[in-house]
Amino acid sequence: MRAILFFICLISSGGGVVALLPAQSSPPSAEPNAQSTNAQSTDEPALPPGLDAPEKTSQGQDPPALPPGLGGAEPALPSGLGGMSPTEAGEESEQESEPWLTLTHRGFFEMRAGTWLHSNRDQRDGSAGEQRAQFGLEAITDRWVGRLTLDLVSDSVATDHAIDLEAGDGFLDLREASLSFSPWHAIDVRAGRQVLTWGTGDLVFINDLFPKDFQSFFLGREPEYLKAPSDAVRVSAYHELANVDLVYTPLFDPDRSIDGSRISYFSPSLNQVVGRSAVVNSDRPEEWFDDDEWAMRVYRTFSATEVALYGYFGRWKSPVGFDPARNRAIHPRLFVTGASARTPLGGGVGQAEFGFYDSLDDRSGTDPNVPNGQLRALAGYEREIGSDRTLGGQVYVEHRLDHSEYRQALSGGAARGDRDRVVVTARLTQLLLAQNLELSFFAFYSPTDQDAYLRPKVSYAIDDHFTVEVGGSVFVGEHESTFFGQFEESSSVYAAVRFGF
Repeated sequence: MRAILFFICLISSGGGVVALLPAQSSPPSAEPNAQSTNAQSTDEPALPPGLDAPEKTSQGQDPPALPPGLGGAEPALPSGLGGMSPTEAGEESEQESEPWLTLTHRGFFEMRAGTWLHSNRDQRDGSAGEQRAQFGLEAITDRWVGRLTLDLVSDSVATDHAIDLEAGDGFLDLREASLSFSPWHAIDVRAGRQVLTWGTGDLVFINDLFPKDFQSFFLGREPEYLKAPSDAVRVSAYHELANVDLVYTPLFDPDRSIDGSRISYFSPSLNQVVGRSAVVNSDRPEEWFDDDEWAMRVYRTFSATEVALYGYFGRWKSPVGFDPARNRAIHPRLFVTGASARTPLGGGVGQAEFGFYDSLDDRSGTDPNVPNGQLRALAGYEREIGSDRTLGGQVYVEHRLDHSEYRQALSGGAARGDRDRVVVTARLTQLLLAQNLELSFFAFYSPTDQDAYLRPKVSYAIDDHFTVEVGGSVFVGEHESTFFGQFEESSSVYAAVRFGF
């Protein structure tokens, strides 16, 4: 089990120093003056009340009390001249009562059931039959933030319930276990298990070389489960010239790819669609700090346009290579450089991204067991086209390098890929009934492969906690050897109910 768990307890307290100024002295009392100046003069008029001596008046009555401040007890000094002001007292009270550790939690319970649209004896009966509980905990102090997110899963379709955190198998899936802190004011660090992502594509990834869970995605689970977790250290540095993200993964994190255990796939070696009868036995690198990965992003915003440069050094995330000596699928070495831009455009948002895939184990393109280098690019646009209605689209292109060498290296009966692959995507989202009802449709269509993948979904929020959902994961294709066409018999529909807390 590879997860980096951090548990740090930090106790801090603070105090305040209050300076008291010397108290002011009272003014001297005025003495009475009742003398006459000469025999002819009359008596002087009486002094104003409060300024004569504290003795009986000529009428025998007690004199009136002195005004406040001229006698008796002194009034309290004004705020700031002694003691603490109401604000200072409130701040000190708040500091004394503020906890050093703040805990927040979140999560949900979900039931999901699904069925295949086609009969396939090489797949399990039913596409989904699971109960899932996710628990998330966040611990916050003034020095660090700890996050823990895990899923407990009961899956009646799965055949193996042993825990495999890398493959996402078993009754426990650890989504996050990380610690974040700032060693300097311009640097943030997050270490441990975490979900990482960057790039501009909508469900299309070029420079995002972090692991994906295609099995969850093709079974119709929520899109959040397309992103598999990484065991990595991420360092983010911020400067007025540019911001930098550097991610180091000490042990290669592969995709949770289609292997035949739940979804059938096309086998080039067998030249047919297979499933449980031919589960892929991939060779996952297991040497810490030798089979590692590096990823970097440098980005900056110019006016309203964000541009970024990317770099990656590691391996192909899916087992797209093959080792005939061991009869096992492998992850060949890979180096990727790229760039992206996102900007407001015509009332919406436009984006573009580019990547050069350098297949280090077959730069000449002459090894049929290792994928050739590629150029990948996309351009997309999204905008609101009505009240709570959003439409977006993308064009994605893969260009295989050294294509003639690739074709010459293939054996006579092997399926041959084209030089170029084009995929067009469309997303339409409509919110109704005070935004409680969501109608969404996402489509992938490849005019070069003549295949498509459709994800229709309807969800309704009954209240702040309960949500119900129905949807589909539908594949169509002219040829079983194309990317989406190979999954045609794995098309499914599903229903789910979720309680969030």
